[in-house]
Amino acid sequence: MKIIEITKALDELAPLALQEAYDNAGFTIGNVNNKLAGILCTVDVTEEVINEAIKLGDNLIVSHHPVIFTGIKSLTGKNYTERIIVQAIKNDLALYASHTNIDNMLDGVNHKICEKLGLKNCRVLSPLEGKLAKLVTFVPDEYAEKVRTAIFEGGAGTIGNYDSCSYNTSGQGTFRGGENTNPFIGEKGKMHFEKETRIETIVPQHLVPDVVKRLLESHPYEEVAYDIYPLQNEYNQGGAGMIGEFEKVLQKEEFLNLLKTTFHLPLIRYAGSTRSQFKKIAVCGGSGSFLINKAINADADAFITGDIKYHQFFEADDKIVICDIGHYESEQFTSEIFYRFLTKKFSKFAVHLSQVITNPIKYHF
Repeated sequence: MKIIEITKALDELAPLALQEAYDNAGFTIGNVNNKLAGILCTVDVTEEVINEAIKLGDNLIVSHHPVIFTGIKSLTGKNYTERIIVQAIKNDLALYASHTNIDNMLDGVNHKICEKLGLKNCRVLSPLEGKLAKLVTFVPDEYAEKVRTAIFEGGAGTIGNYDSCSYNTSGQGTFRGGENTNPFIGEKGKMHFEKETRIETIVPQHLVPDVVKRLLESHPYEEVAYDIYPLQNEYNQGGAGMIGEFEKVLQKEEFLNLLKTTFHLPLIRYAGSTRSQFKKIAVCGGSGSFLINKAINADADAFITGDIKYHQFFEADDKIVICDIGHYESEQFTSEIFYRFLTKKFSKFAVHLSQVITNPIKYHF
Protein backbone atom coordinates (compact mmCIF):
# COMPACT_ATOMS: atom_id res chain seq x y z
CA MET A 1 0.00 0.00 0.00
CA LYS A 2 1.19 3.49 -0.84
CA ILE A 3 0.99 6.50 1.46
CA ILE A 4 -1.39 8.23 -0.96
CA GLU A 5 -4.10 5.67 -0.14
CA ILE A 6 -3.94 6.75 3.50
CA THR A 7 -3.98 10.46 2.71
CA LYS A 8 -6.98 10.05 0.41
CA ALA A 9 -8.86 8.30 3.20
CA LEU A 10 -7.93 11.08 5.64
CA ASP A 11 -9.16 13.66 3.12
CA GLU A 12 -12.50 11.84 3.12
CA LEU A 13 -12.58 11.69 6.92
CA ALA A 14 -12.14 15.46 7.24
CA PRO A 15 -12.46 17.21 3.84
CA LEU A 16 -9.84 19.90 3.32
CA ALA A 17 -12.59 22.17 1.98
CA LEU A 18 -13.76 22.59 5.59
CA GLN A 19 -10.49 24.08 6.85
CA GLU A 20 -10.24 27.78 7.66
CA ALA A 21 -8.61 30.14 5.17
CA TYR A 22 -5.51 30.64 7.33
CA ASP A 23 -4.87 26.93 7.77
CA ASN A 24 -2.45 24.56 6.04
CA ALA A 25 -3.98 21.14 6.59
CA GLY A 26 -3.30 18.15 4.39
CA PHE A 27 -0.18 16.45 3.09
CA THR A 28 2.78 18.78 3.62
CA ILE A 29 6.04 16.81 3.56
CA GLY A 30 7.18 13.63 1.83
CA ASN A 31 6.40 11.48 -1.18
CA VAL A 32 2.83 10.19 -1.35
CA ASN A 33 3.90 7.43 -3.72
CA ASN A 34 6.24 5.82 -1.18
CA LYS A 35 5.26 2.43 0.17
CA LEU A 36 3.61 2.68 3.58
CA ALA A 37 5.57 1.15 6.45
CA GLY A 38 3.50 2.34 9.40
CA ILE A 39 1.55 5.29 10.80
CA LEU A 40 2.09 7.33 13.96
CA CYS A 41 -0.81 9.47 15.25
CA THR A 42 -0.05 12.56 17.33
CA VAL A 43 -1.32 16.02 18.27
CA ASP A 44 1.91 17.82 17.32
CA VAL A 45 5.03 16.89 15.40
CA THR A 46 8.13 17.51 17.51
CA GLU A 47 11.67 16.24 17.26
CA GLU A 48 10.81 13.67 19.92
CA VAL A 49 7.83 12.49 17.85
CA ILE A 50 10.06 12.20 14.77
CA ASN A 51 12.46 10.00 16.75
CA GLU A 52 9.53 7.95 18.01
CA ALA A 53 8.36 7.31 14.42
CA ILE A 54 11.87 6.27 13.37
CA LYS A 55 12.16 3.87 16.31
CA LEU A 56 8.78 2.30 15.52
CA GLY A 57 9.54 2.05 11.81
CA ASP A 58 6.63 4.32 10.84
CA ASN A 59 7.11 6.51 7.76
CA LEU A 60 3.84 8.50 7.96
CA ILE A 61 3.02 10.86 10.83
CA VAL A 62 -0.59 12.04 11.09
CA SER A 63 -0.92 15.07 13.35
CA HIS A 64 -3.56 17.57 14.37
CA HIS A 65 -1.37 20.67 14.12
CA PRO A 66 0.52 21.29 10.87
CA VAL A 67 4.27 21.84 11.09
CA ILE A 68 4.15 24.45 8.32
CA PHE A 69 1.73 27.35 8.81
CA THR A 70 3.49 30.10 6.87
CA GLY A 71 6.07 30.29 4.10
CA ILE A 72 9.46 28.74 4.75
CA LYS A 73 12.32 30.92 3.48
CA SER A 74 15.20 28.71 4.58
CA LEU A 75 16.02 25.24 5.89
CA THR A 76 19.04 25.83 8.07
CA GLY A 77 17.67 24.35 11.28
CA LYS A 78 17.59 27.68 13.09
CA ASN A 79 14.21 26.92 14.73
CA TYR A 80 12.20 23.87 15.68
CA THR A 81 10.03 24.03 12.52
CA GLU A 82 13.05 23.92 10.23
CA ARG A 83 14.69 21.19 12.29
CA ILE A 84 11.57 19.02 12.07
CA ILE A 85 11.33 19.50 8.30
CA VAL A 86 15.00 18.66 7.79
CA GLN A 87 14.77 15.63 10.07
CA ALA A 88 11.63 14.37 8.31
CA ILE A 89 13.17 14.72 4.84
CA LYS A 90 16.48 13.12 5.88
CA ASN A 91 14.59 10.10 7.24
CA ASP A 92 12.13 9.91 4.33
CA LEU A 93 9.15 10.53 6.60
CA ALA A 94 5.80 11.85 5.33
CA LEU A 95 3.74 14.37 7.32
CA TYR A 96 -0.01 14.87 7.13
CA ALA A 97 -2.10 17.23 9.28
CA SER A 98 -5.83 17.44 9.88
CA HIS A 99 -6.40 20.72 11.69
CA THR A 100 -9.35 23.12 11.42
CA ASN A 101 -11.02 20.76 8.95
CA ILE A 102 -11.36 18.13 11.68
CA ASP A 103 -12.21 20.90 14.17
CA ASN A 104 -15.18 21.71 11.93
CA MET A 105 -16.32 18.10 11.53
CA LEU A 106 -19.48 16.91 13.25
CA ASP A 107 -17.59 13.88 14.58
CA GLY A 108 -14.31 15.71 15.04
CA VAL A 109 -12.36 17.33 17.86
CA ASN A 110 -15.29 18.86 19.71
CA HIS A 111 -17.37 15.71 19.52
CA LYS A 112 -14.43 13.86 21.09
CA ILE A 113 -14.41 16.36 23.98
CA CYS A 114 -18.15 15.87 24.46
CA GLU A 115 -17.68 12.10 24.36
CA LYS A 116 -14.99 12.24 27.06
CA LEU A 117 -17.24 14.37 29.28
CA GLY A 118 -20.28 12.16 28.71
CA LEU A 119 -22.40 14.92 27.14
CA LYS A 120 -25.58 13.93 25.29
CA ASN A 121 -27.70 15.52 22.54
CA CYS A 122 -24.61 17.17 21.07
CA ARG A 123 -24.86 19.62 18.17
CA VAL A 124 -22.65 22.19 16.49
CA LEU A 125 -22.44 25.47 18.39
CA SER A 126 -21.65 27.71 15.39
CA PRO A 127 -22.62 26.01 12.10
CA LEU A 128 -20.68 26.81 8.93
CA GLU A 129 -22.23 29.12 6.36
CA GLY A 130 -21.80 29.23 2.59
CA LYS A 131 -20.87 25.52 2.45
CA LEU A 132 -24.08 24.23 0.86
CA ALA A 133 -25.39 24.10 -2.68
CA LYS A 134 -28.71 23.11 -4.20
CA LEU A 135 -28.71 20.58 -7.03
CA VAL A 136 -31.63 20.61 -9.47
CA THR A 137 -31.96 18.09 -12.28
CA PHE A 138 -34.62 16.76 -14.64
CA VAL A 139 -35.07 13.06 -15.36
CA PRO A 140 -37.68 10.84 -17.08
CA ASP A 141 -40.23 9.75 -14.49
CA GLU A 142 -39.31 6.06 -14.61
CA TYR A 143 -35.63 6.82 -13.91
CA ALA A 144 -36.20 9.29 -11.06
CA GLU A 145 -35.71 6.69 -8.31
CA LYS A 146 -32.44 5.45 -9.81
CA VAL A 147 -31.02 8.97 -10.04
CA ARG A 148 -32.18 9.93 -6.52
CA THR A 149 -30.54 6.82 -5.07
CA ALA A 150 -27.27 7.56 -6.86
CA ILE A 151 -26.97 11.16 -5.68
CA PHE A 152 -28.05 10.28 -2.13
CA GLU A 153 -25.29 7.66 -1.99
CA GLY A 154 -22.86 10.47 -2.90
CA GLY A 155 -23.88 12.51 0.16
CA ALA A 156 -26.69 14.67 -1.22
CA GLY A 157 -29.96 15.16 0.64
CA THR A 158 -28.84 15.30 4.28
CA ILE A 159 -30.59 17.84 6.51
CA GLY A 160 -29.75 17.52 10.19
CA ASN A 161 -30.46 13.94 11.28
CA TYR A 162 -32.47 13.22 8.13
CA ASP A 163 -31.07 11.81 4.90
CA SER A 164 -32.47 11.13 1.41
CA CYS A 165 -34.21 14.55 1.47
CA SER A 166 -35.44 15.90 -1.87
CA TYR A 167 -38.35 17.75 -3.43
CA ASN A 168 -39.88 16.32 -6.58
CA THR A 169 -42.32 17.86 -9.05
CA SER A 170 -43.72 16.47 -12.29
CA GLY A 171 -43.61 18.36 -15.54
CA GLN A 172 -42.95 18.12 -19.24
CA GLY A 173 -39.54 18.54 -20.79
CA THR A 174 -38.84 19.34 -24.41
CA PHE A 175 -35.79 18.83 -26.61
CA ARG A 176 -34.74 18.32 -30.20
CA GLY A 177 -31.53 16.52 -31.01
CA GLY A 178 -29.16 17.79 -33.67
CA GLU A 179 -27.53 15.86 -36.48
CA ASN A 180 -24.68 14.54 -34.30
CA THR A 181 -26.84 13.35 -31.39
CA ASN A 182 -27.89 9.88 -30.30
CA PRO A 183 -30.97 10.58 -28.15
CA PHE A 184 -32.01 8.07 -25.50
CA ILE A 185 -35.63 8.70 -26.36
CA GLY A 186 -37.18 10.51 -29.32
CA GLU A 187 -35.63 11.02 -32.75
CA LYS A 188 -32.90 13.44 -33.73
CA GLY A 189 -34.17 16.39 -35.68
CA LYS A 190 -37.66 16.09 -34.22
CA MET A 191 -39.18 17.97 -31.25
CA HIS A 192 -39.82 15.59 -28.35
CA PHE A 193 -42.03 15.99 -25.28
CA GLU A 194 -41.21 13.85 -22.24
CA LYS A 195 -42.82 13.50 -18.79
CA GLU A 196 -40.01 14.32 -16.38
CA THR A 197 -39.43 14.68 -12.64
CA ARG A 198 -37.65 17.76 -11.35
CA ILE A 199 -35.46 16.66 -8.42
CA GLU A 200 -34.17 19.27 -5.95
CA THR A 201 -31.80 18.44 -3.12
CA ILE A 202 -29.08 19.96 -0.92
CA VAL A 203 -25.42 19.04 -1.31
CA PRO A 204 -22.40 20.08 0.78
CA GLN A 205 -20.18 22.00 -1.63
CA HIS A 206 -17.17 19.74 -1.12
CA LEU A 207 -19.30 16.79 -2.27
CA VAL A 208 -20.69 18.48 -5.40
CA PRO A 209 -18.11 17.02 -7.86
CA ASP A 210 -18.78 13.44 -6.74
CA VAL A 211 -22.55 13.92 -6.62
CA VAL A 212 -22.56 15.39 -10.16
CA LYS A 213 -20.44 12.45 -11.34
CA ARG A 214 -22.98 10.02 -9.88
CA LEU A 215 -25.81 12.02 -11.46
CA LEU A 216 -24.25 11.82 -14.92
CA GLU A 217 -23.51 8.10 -14.56
CA SER A 218 -27.05 7.21 -13.47
CA HIS A 219 -28.99 9.53 -15.78
CA PRO A 220 -30.18 7.97 -19.04
CA TYR A 221 -29.89 11.11 -21.20
CA GLU A 222 -26.97 11.78 -23.53
CA GLU A 223 -26.94 15.40 -22.34
CA VAL A 224 -28.01 15.88 -18.71
CA ALA A 225 -29.62 19.15 -17.65
CA TYR A 226 -28.79 20.19 -14.08
CA ASP A 227 -28.26 23.38 -12.08
CA ILE A 228 -26.06 24.11 -9.05
CA TYR A 229 -27.11 27.03 -6.83
CA PRO A 230 -24.92 28.34 -3.97
CA LEU A 231 -26.82 28.63 -0.68
CA GLN A 232 -26.34 30.75 2.43
CA ASN A 233 -28.08 28.20 4.66
CA GLU A 234 -26.25 27.05 7.76
CA TYR A 235 -24.44 23.74 7.38
CA ASN A 236 -25.26 22.13 10.71
CA GLN A 237 -23.21 19.03 9.90
CA GLY A 238 -20.06 21.06 10.49
CA GLY A 239 -18.81 24.17 12.25
CA ALA A 240 -17.03 25.56 15.28
CA GLY A 241 -17.59 24.28 18.79
CA MET A 242 -20.27 21.97 20.12
CA ILE A 243 -22.89 22.03 22.84
CA GLY A 244 -24.53 19.21 24.77
CA GLU A 245 -26.00 18.26 28.15
CA PHE A 246 -25.07 16.12 31.10
CA GLU A 247 -27.62 13.44 31.96
CA LYS A 248 -27.98 15.04 35.39
CA VAL A 249 -27.16 18.41 36.89
CA LEU A 250 -23.66 18.67 38.35
CA GLN A 251 -22.74 20.88 41.27
CA LYS A 252 -19.84 23.30 40.79
CA GLU A 253 -17.21 21.28 42.65
CA GLU A 254 -18.33 18.09 40.93
CA PHE A 255 -18.15 19.78 37.52
CA LEU A 256 -14.68 21.26 38.04
CA ASN A 257 -13.35 17.97 39.38
CA LEU A 258 -14.74 16.19 36.32
CA LEU A 259 -12.76 18.57 34.09
CA LYS A 260 -9.58 18.03 36.08
CA THR A 261 -9.93 14.25 35.99
CA THR A 262 -11.01 13.96 32.34
CA PHE A 263 -8.34 16.25 30.91
CA HIS A 264 -5.57 15.44 33.43
CA LEU A 265 -5.41 19.03 34.64
CA PRO A 266 -3.24 20.36 37.46
CA LEU A 267 -5.45 23.46 37.56
CA ILE A 268 -8.34 25.24 35.83
CA ARG A 269 -8.56 28.94 35.07
CA TYR A 270 -12.18 30.02 35.12
CA ALA A 271 -14.46 33.04 35.51
CA GLY A 272 -18.12 33.50 36.37
CA SER A 273 -18.09 32.01 39.83
CA THR A 274 -21.71 32.79 40.85
CA ARG A 275 -23.16 29.83 38.91
CA SER A 276 -23.38 26.70 41.07
CA GLN A 277 -25.14 24.12 38.86
CA PHE A 278 -24.11 22.79 35.46
CA LYS A 279 -25.99 20.82 32.83
CA LYS A 280 -25.74 22.47 29.39
CA ILE A 281 -22.08 22.72 28.34
CA ALA A 282 -20.44 24.33 25.31
CA VAL A 283 -16.95 23.27 24.21
CA CYS A 284 -14.33 24.23 21.65
CA GLY A 285 -10.96 22.55 21.29
CA GLY A 286 -7.96 24.86 20.98
CA SER A 287 -8.49 28.62 20.92
CA GLY A 288 -12.23 29.14 21.23
CA SER A 289 -12.64 32.63 22.67
CA PHE A 290 -14.43 33.76 19.51
CA LEU A 291 -17.35 31.53 20.54
CA ILE A 292 -17.97 33.02 23.99
CA ASN A 293 -21.03 34.98 22.87
CA LYS A 294 -22.35 31.98 20.93
CA ALA A 295 -22.12 29.91 24.10
CA ILE A 296 -23.89 32.61 26.12
CA ASN A 297 -26.65 32.96 23.52
CA ALA A 298 -27.12 29.19 23.55
CA ASP A 299 -27.80 29.40 27.32
CA ALA A 300 -24.83 27.21 28.16
CA ASP A 301 -23.95 26.97 31.84
CA ALA A 302 -20.25 26.70 31.03
CA PHE A 303 -17.92 27.11 28.07
CA ILE A 304 -14.79 24.93 27.96
CA THR A 305 -11.88 25.91 25.72
CA GLY A 306 -8.28 27.16 25.79
CA ASP A 307 -6.20 30.30 25.26
CA ILE A 308 -8.58 32.74 26.97
CA LYS A 309 -7.04 36.19 27.43
CA TYR A 310 -7.37 38.23 30.62
CA HIS A 311 -9.99 40.69 29.35
CA GLN A 312 -12.02 37.93 27.72
CA PHE A 313 -12.70 36.38 31.11
CA PHE A 314 -14.75 39.48 31.95
CA GLU A 315 -17.20 38.47 29.21
CA ALA A 316 -18.49 35.73 31.53
CA ASP A 317 -20.25 38.57 33.41
CA ASP A 318 -22.21 36.12 35.59
CA LYS A 319 -23.95 34.81 32.45
CA ILE A 320 -21.74 31.76 32.02
CA VAL A 321 -18.69 30.08 33.51
CA ILE A 322 -15.70 30.26 31.15
CA CYS A 323 -13.20 27.45 31.75
CA ASP A 324 -9.74 27.68 30.22
CA ILE A 325 -8.33 24.15 30.39
CA GLY A 326 -5.44 24.82 28.02
CA HIS A 327 -4.96 24.50 24.27
CA TYR A 328 -3.15 21.17 24.27
CA GLU A 329 -5.30 19.77 27.06
CA SER A 330 -8.50 20.43 25.12
CA GLU A 331 -7.14 18.75 21.97
CA GLN A 332 -5.07 15.95 23.50
CA PHE A 333 -7.54 13.25 22.45
CA THR A 334 -7.58 14.27 18.76
CA SER A 335 -4.95 11.66 17.88
CA GLU A 336 -7.43 9.03 19.10
CA ILE A 337 -9.77 10.06 16.26
CA PHE A 338 -7.04 9.33 13.70
CA TYR A 339 -6.07 6.09 15.43
CA ARG A 340 -9.62 4.74 15.60
CA PHE A 341 -10.35 5.64 11.98
CA LEU A 342 -7.11 4.24 10.57
CA THR A 343 -7.09 0.99 12.57
CA LYS A 344 -10.65 0.28 11.47
CA LYS A 345 -10.10 1.11 7.80
CA PHE A 346 -6.57 -0.28 7.40
CA SER A 347 -6.43 -3.14 9.87
CA LYS A 348 -3.49 -4.89 8.17
CA PHE A 349 -1.04 -2.04 8.73
CA ALA A 350 0.71 -0.88 11.88
CA VAL A 351 -0.93 2.22 13.36
CA HIS A 352 0.56 3.62 16.56
CA LEU A 353 -0.69 6.19 19.03
CA SER A 354 2.16 8.48 20.04
CA GLN A 355 3.24 8.25 23.66
CA VAL A 356 4.93 11.67 23.53
CA ILE A 357 3.21 14.47 25.45
CA THR A 358 3.83 17.37 23.09
CA ASN A 359 2.41 20.11 25.32
CA PRO A 360 5.09 22.85 25.43
CA ILE A 361 3.59 24.33 28.63
CA LYS A 362 4.84 23.08 32.01
CA TYR A 363 3.36 23.70 35.45
CA HIS A 364 5.26 24.22 38.70
CA PHE A 365 3.59 24.08 42.12
